[in-house]
Amino acid sequence: MIYLEKQDWDMVLLDLMLPGMNGEEILSKIAEQSNTPVLIISAKLEQQAKIDALRSGADDYITKPFDIDEVSARIDSHLRRYRRLQELPMKKELRYKNIVIDTEAKKVVVEGKSLAFTAREYNILVLLMSSPNKIFTKENLFENVWNEPFYGDDNTINVHMSNLRSKLSKASPGVEYIETIWGMGYRLKS
Repeated sequence: MIYLEKQDWDMVLLDLMLPGMNGEEILSKIAEQSNTPVLIISAKLEQQAKIDALRSGADDYITKPFDIDEVSARIDSHLRRYRRLQELPMKKELRYKNIVIDTEAKKVVVEGKSLAFTAREYNILVLLMSSPNKIFTKENLFENVWNEPFYGDDNTINVHMSNLRSKLSKASPGVEYIETIWGMGYRLKS
């Protein structure tokens, strides 16, 4: 799981029967945290196992034994589709609760009031709103917003998150937008 969180992957090939780990749990975590395509390769032949995996976020399910050329073709097909989806233009407007972000004008409006944010606060908010259910670790946030490697000093993230929360709460008292998932990171509060 650490490798999956440390880097963005084009695709994940996942065996459900890993030694010492539950492949279904890993699949659920991947599906919660990213849009990365997941192909299951498993010896589990039961129809229900396939259905459960596909409903839990898998993009495909291949049973063992398998033909390597077919697996290669399926990988190519999924990567082609995934890349096409990534090339779609980014939404010009992001909405969450009563926050509206115009990504072209880089303008944030909360309850009809325009708010001023630093560039990094703005980028953190856009990142959170672009994947509202995803939990972003401090490392994810730092590397995406600062475009630098994260070396474990989370004070920078803490200060920016505090400032961001403060500005949002002043504009809309009593509404909590960002939640801390202890030991994991931050996400938009549902």
